[in-house]
Amino acid sequence: MTKFSELNISDSTQLSLERMGFEEATPIQEETIPLAQEGRDVIGQAQTGTGKTTAFGVPIIEKIDTQNPDIQALIIAPTRELAIQVSEEIYRIGYGKRARILSVYGGQEIGRQIRALRSRPQIVVGTPGRILDHINRGTMKLQGVQTLVLDEADEMLNMGFIEDINSILENVPSERQTLLFSATMPGPIRRIADNYMKDPAEVRIKAKEMTVENIDQYFVKSQEREKFDILTRLLNVQRPELAIIFGRTKRRVDEVAQALNLRGYLAEGIHGDLTQAKRLSVLRQFKENKIDVLVATDVAARGLDISGVTHVYNFDIPQDPESYVHRIGRTGRAGKSGVAVTFVTPREMSYLRIVEETTKKKMTPLRPPSEDEALAGQQKLAVAQLKELVEKNELNDYRVLAEDMLQSNEAVDLVAAAIKSLTREPDDTPVKITEEKPLPYRGGNNRGGRSGNYKGRSGGGSRSGGYNRDSSSRRRDGRRPSGNRSRNR
Repeated sequence: MTKFSELNISDSTQLSLERMGFEEATPIQEETIPLAQEGRDVIGQAQTGTGKTTAFGVPIIEKIDTQNPDIQALIIAPTRELAIQVSEEIYRIGYGKRARILSVYGGQEIGRQIRALRSRPQIVVGTPGRILDHINRGTMKLQGVQTLVLDEADEMLNMGFIEDINSILENVPSERQTLLFSATMPGPIRRIADNYMKDPAEVRIKAKEMTVENIDQYFVKSQEREKFDILTRLLNVQRPELAIIFGRTKRRVDEVAQALNLRGYLAEGIHGDLTQAKRLSVLRQFKENKIDVLVATDVAARGLDISGVTHVYNFDIPQDPESYVHRIGRTGRAGKSGVAVTFVTPREMSYLRIVEETTKKKMTPLRPPSEDEALAGQQKLAVAQLKELVEKNELNDYRVLAEDMLQSNEAVDLVAAAIKSLTREPDDTPVKITEEKPLPYRGGNNRGGRSGNYKGRSGGGSRSGGYNRDSSSRRRDGRRPSGNRSRNR
């Protein structure tokens, strides 16, 4: 894979990407960034979860003139959550450049946004209804826009925003760069490309498919409150050499890592709020086997070169199949076998079925181990450790001590005590794991629910709940836009 250092981007942007933990470019980034840097219009056809935000975020940051107070880049996203998450990721990409970024969306007081617009942001990320509202009020001046991005264009079509998008496009300079990203290319989206783009380069990235056959995939159906105790029992029974646990949010990662440490495991969490120094320290410890378990969000783990992972645990099922494939691909590398276990609440079973459809592989139901089975697993590990020490035959300094103890103790008792001292017995130390809402119910065969290479207000690389509609998206006649609005995201 191509490293970002090979893509002819500035030192400050490279440093920001390193701070985010991005080392290697994904295919969409590798192809889009050079084209966008040349000033080309680009149509990117790729599933979300492939790294699109960075694919358009890097060229935008590279192009921004921080001395120019005009809005120079406008990014249109279908939902307020995505607008927030995209703006946060671009802020991190542009950390060294100090570009001013603002997100505008329905549901937030418009007066507050108007005041923020007076501070002259150079990059605006927003939902169609609210952007158009600002245009009509005269509070958002777009005459300086040099780059326009349509993110998840097909989703905006599904939500009935196509007329709003056309209206916005009529209000930005015709001499501009346009980047359009869409998982599919239905007729209305293709017409936007034909009408508003100039000789666009097309980048098509196939949806990720499961090609790794040496990963045993299991799922555990459990209530939210039961997950953590089941996880610790699985760790005791399966005895992973190196494990990654994926959580949906930054809060989830922090709480699970802390709880594991309280129960006697060597665990560290990694997410977007960590300093670069702390992040590198955690990764170094993990690679050097100084910690047993890494707890991570999707975005934090993206682009990291980690080998030797034997087990992946999806503490929260991801909202999209692409993220699932990316997560479990952390194990089963270099011809070795791996194990992936996904926790699913009863209300999230439809997401499990969609993952299975995408990967063309059924997951095996896994019965949670009992406390006795967990204890037996740890006892086996302790016995194996003792045997390994004996086989190494590096006990000379300890033989005298052993012989002294044998004078007053039975050999069986001494061996039993050694096994006991090495066994992690079931621990009921109270821990705090905040219950997360289940993903929004998805009935039928509706595929929807894609998430991206971005972080939300509550953290993490996957959106932690369903999309809220942009409440500013009523048409000027007061009616809701037409289109398929029943999609649960």
